Amino acid sequence: MAWTFKDDRPIYSQLVEQIKIKIISSEWELGGRLSSVRELAEQAGVNPNTMQRALAELERDGLVHSKRTSGRFVTEDEDMIKGVREAVAAENIAAFMESMKRLGFTESEIMDEFKKAVSQQTV
Repeated sequence: MAWTFKDDRPIYSQLVEQIKIKIISSEWELGGRLSSVRELAEQAGVNPNTMQRALAELERDGLVHSKRTSGRFVTEDEDMIKGVREAVAAENIAAFMESMKRLGFTESEIMDEFKKAVSQQTV
């Protein structure tokens, strides 16, 4: 997944979101070592201080941890990752529902549209 940013929110918070997605989608391996702050910042095209701030927040949340001389690692706590994954899904669903209701759809119509969209998906 490429790093993409919008002007509507601070970059560090978008980095936190994108790194969470990389972790919960298993793009970044459970217990895997992260690249250095400088390398990640270069890949994302951001200032290293901004990347450091995002990683510090993820450390506070427990999704990554530091080992003194070895660097940062993704958590190995599968239950935590499952919980974060479910929370992110709930946030996305709530945003979708709110958007559809603003368009004038009832909950029943939203479900019908969702089922139609799912049936048309080819994975």
